[in-house]
Amino acid sequence: MGVWGGTRRRATPRVLIVVQNIPVRIDRRVRHECRALLDAGYGVTVICPKETPDEPDVHELDGIVVRSYQPPPATSGLVSYLVEFVVCWLRTARLSLRAARAEGFDILQACNPPDTYWLLGLLWKLRGKRFVYDQHDLCPEVYEARFGKRGLLYRALLLLERATYATADRVVSPNPSYQEVALTRGKVPIGRTAVVMSSPDPELMKPGPPHPELRGGREFLVCYIGIMGPQDGVDRLLDAAAHYVHTLGRTDTRFGLLGYGDSLDDLRAQCTRLGLDEWVTFTGRVDQAELGRWLSTADVGVTPDPPCEFNHRSTMNKTLEYMAHAVPVVATDLRETMRCAGPAADYVPDGDPVVMAKTIAALLDDPRRRAQMGAVGRQRIETELAWADQARRYVALIGSLR
Repeated sequence: MGVWGGTRRRATPRVLIVVQNIPVRIDRRVRHECRALLDAGYGVTVICPKETPDEPDVHELDGIVVRSYQPPPATSGLVSYLVEFVVCWLRTARLSLRAARAEGFDILQACNPPDTYWLLGLLWKLRGKRFVYDQHDLCPEVYEARFGKRGLLYRALLLLERATYATADRVVSPNPSYQEVALTRGKVPIGRTAVVMSSPDPELMKPGPPHPELRGGREFLVCYIGIMGPQDGVDRLLDAAAHYVHTLGRTDTRFGLLGYGDSLDDLRAQCTRLGLDEWVTFTGRVDQAELGRWLSTADVGVTPDPPCEFNHRSTMNKTLEYMAHAVPVVATDLRETMRCAGPAADYVPDGDPVVMAKTIAALLDDPRRRAQMGAVGRQRIETELAWADQARRYVALIGSLR
């Protein structure tokens, strides 16, 4: 069979999916893709980091064979990130060999970030496999959004992205804005691409009974869910909460901030500095069940991401999840957010915190409008943005490689 495994044919075609930045159990997009493949008769193996240190190296999750590895310790700084990428790449390559020998696979799908798995894709292509690039993020734009500059590392990220586009037999884009980048910057022929949005499955993500205790004794609950990094605007939401409480004199609302990220400690310190600890709750990472409890209780969901090229082009999962739970949205006026949410959201020019606070207050004071916006958002998730349509496009793209 050789170092890189065999090329034997199986009656059931199999897809090997590589994810580096998150365990598969909490990656909604990848879980949905796996389910769509299984329903279409494919076998699926996923390589990803362990969610907990005691997670088995190989286990089954809803019909998926999961091969997981211990990720390097969380660090910061350029050298640390480079070490992390190299370690994860080598561990993933080793597990891809084990997957080839144990389950076999026909197609390798790499989900970014980072854009480093094109080389693994190229090596497996030499053994007759096909390579799919599932682009979750625009890494050069993420770097620019986080650090406010371009420079040498930005150019290196462009080169990695270009190599991934060039190696891929197919490219999966999460929205039309990302597909435009693939077609223009990546020079990918349109026949090799497909848009597959990360829409929630409306049968799995929907409003449930409210849990009034989550309001913490307040009249209203405003929620943020998702990653908390420099580009996510949670600091602006805290500034908006400060204006809401201290300037508008509104003490009727609890702000629930659900999620984690490398800015979480700074955000907690900012919250205390702004005198908001009485009104703001940080939950840390939550699972889907807990997220559902909060969003089934929330009166407003906030998408405070500041304007930049990355945020303008990105579909925010949190916005779609608010809509799935029939929660009206207050959001920065980002192009992709406005395309997806439409009238389910009120838009804040440039994400200005003072305007955001006033917009939240006006919406909380208008229960009829909140109900109308929530119903529109839920309808869009069930129709225009339905996961069933996304799943069909995804399976069709994978099937075009057989």
